[in-house]
Amino acid sequence: MDIQIISRDGEPEYAVLPWDEYQALLKAAGQLQPPRASPSAAPTATEQDLRPLAALRGLREARGLAIEALARTVGISPSYLGLIESGERQPDAAIRRSLAWELGVAGWRDES
Repeated sequence: MDIQIISRDGEPEYAVLPWDEYQALLKAAGQLQPPRASPSAAPTATEQDLRPLAALRGLREARGLAIEALARTVGISPSYLGLIESGERQPDAAIRRSLAWELGVAGWRDES
């Protein structure tokens, strides 16, 4: 298995694995496989809750966080966070959840 472990404060928090391997694990556990989201699907409740991340720079500055501090806490580079803030890059779900958690945005616990 090709698994990536994401840690917070030195403790494992997430395990990321390829979709096919995830599907195999679900099948082995006897669980239904979730459908793949279609590109035209309406945003989930979590995506709606995380929309304030569109104003990421304002949220960060309102909390008095330097870009370097927030980036380090989330586990990304300050330059990548700058690209996210400017809208040039879209972070993956794990980074969105981490940013939402650090900035106190509702919906950070849900799947996205």
